[in-house]
Amino acid sequence: MAAPSRPRLGVFKFASCDGCQLTLLDCEEELLPIADRVEIADFREASSAVLGGPFDLALVEGSVTTPADRERIHRIRAESRVLVTIGACATSGGIQALRNFADVEEYRRVVYAHPEYVSTLATSTGIAEHVPVDFELRGCPINKRQLLEVITAFLSGRAPDVPTESVCLECKRRGTVCVLVAHGTPCLGPVTQAGCGALCPAYDRGCYGCFGPQDTPNLPSLSHRLLEIGLEPPTLTRFYRSFNGNAPAFRAAAEDVAGAPGGGTG
Repeated sequence: MAAPSRPRLGVFKFASCDGCQLTLLDCEEELLPIADRVEIADFREASSAVLGGPFDLALVEGSVTTPADRERIHRIRAESRVLVTIGACATSGGIQALRNFADVEEYRRVVYAHPEYVSTLATSTGIAEHVPVDFELRGCPINKRQLLEVITAFLSGRAPDVPTESVCLECKRRGTVCVLVAHGTPCLGPVTQAGCGALCPAYDRGCYGCFGPQDTPNLPSLSHRLLEIGLEPPTLTRFYRSFNGNAPAFRAAAEDVAGAPGGGTG
């Protein structure tokens, strides 16, 4: 009797730094039991061997920034039973989504001697803006324990158990003094999804929003508080426009601040 076939895993890269794929490789010993349960059909960061689809689970890192990207993600979606996006680039466009607030054509003319050879889109967008996504794993980079939970959950046929609480709760668990309240340090922790272990506040730095907005962020309230402690509106606009600046909640908050009197364009 033939052994049952193992689920097929594909890991794909779009516009990104490869950090989230490296997080998967960083799992090392924890990854070995999972590797025994799946067939890695396409993971070019780890192996030149490519078996091709279809895939039971596809992990996608990176944002869509070129016409070729836009076509390729539709092919991957068509070949994948479950598609999970990993990291800030894949979930919200990443740091390269700063182009969304600027004139890309002007940059192309200034930077390249032959801009006509550069094929690019005017925006950098997350994967879910182009194809249906089954789960989004946030982070810049992602948390390896959360990644293992997502892979294990889908192999087991259950929903992933990934918290959507704010970084503030991680600060509380660490016993970290609130940098915003105690020192007036600008911090996105109250509106950012947990996952980093409150790393920056533990070293007296404000949260930069690496894991994107949590499910129910009260951004108007945070904006009011940050302006109250002396942050200038253009600075606050730029504060929201970082790793996850194109995430709808952060984008809307930045636009609200920029559109207020004295806000400028950021």
